[in-house]
Amino acid sequence: MNSKKNRSTMRLLGAQVKAARMAAGLTQRQLAERALVDEETIASVEQGRRRLMPPLARSLDRILDTKGTFEAGVDNLPEIDQFPLYAEEYMLHEREAISLSWYDNAVLPGLLQTEEYARAVLTERIPAYDEDEIAAKLAGRVERQEILQRKNPPTMSFVVWEPVLYLGIGGPKVRRDQLRFLRECAELPGLSLQFLPMNASSHAGLAGPFILLETPDHQHLAYAEGQRGSQWVSDLDEVSILARKYAMLRSQALSPQESRGLLDRLLGDQ
Repeated sequence: MNSKKNRSTMRLLGAQVKAARMAAGLTQRQLAERALVDEETIASVEQGRRRLMPPLARSLDRILDTKGTFEAGVDNLPEIDQFPLYAEEYMLHEREAISLSWYDNAVLPGLLQTEEYARAVLTERIPAYDEDEIAAKLAGRVERQEILQRKNPPTMSFVVWEPVLYLGIGGPKVRRDQLRFLRECAELPGLSLQFLPMNASSHAGLAGPFILLETPDHQHLAYAEGQRGSQWVSDLDEVSILARKYAMLRSQALSPQESRGLLDRLLGDQ
């Protein structure tokens, strides 16, 4: 019921955005330009396909002179049962990012996971998800990979700790297919994939995984994940620290060419 109620409320709020935009005599593109977002973002919100996030709600209230209507509407949206609010906000920024840098040391980054690998990861969750939850989260994870094939994709860099490649998540076939997919991703233009070797004498990522993002308006953000939740990092000093960590990790990792060679050797051993 929560999911249906949430979608219904999102459609209603989207219809209100459309009505206010048209009353202001603006096209979706004109509104998007003033709000500093993609035209597709406005279209998705109006159609109820994308949750209206607080920062955009405030911008729309200002641009359309709706006196806090949309900000109040966002505050009254039912709690999302598929993804928590911070994850929804991350995925919004991920879709619109012009650059993305991702370090992981537990599993492969979500954007680089095959569907079966992702399913295996979600199945391992404690407490366990039910089948409907797994299906919803899996669909969301697979949909995010559209970013890899976009006509103008963001500049993407991934650094992954080498031991992740040897985990038997999902079984031998899932692992083999996952390695092949990584090898394909490693050839994508604008994407750099590097592995931090397990015998590295220096390791700047011991505190855990994190993601760095640059938005279309050149705002720099970071997103850190942990056992008990995730958090946005927007403080400039903290983002700078993580950016320096990432630069160090790239220098400590195998080069992209060496990383492709590692994948070739692993695939040859299959």
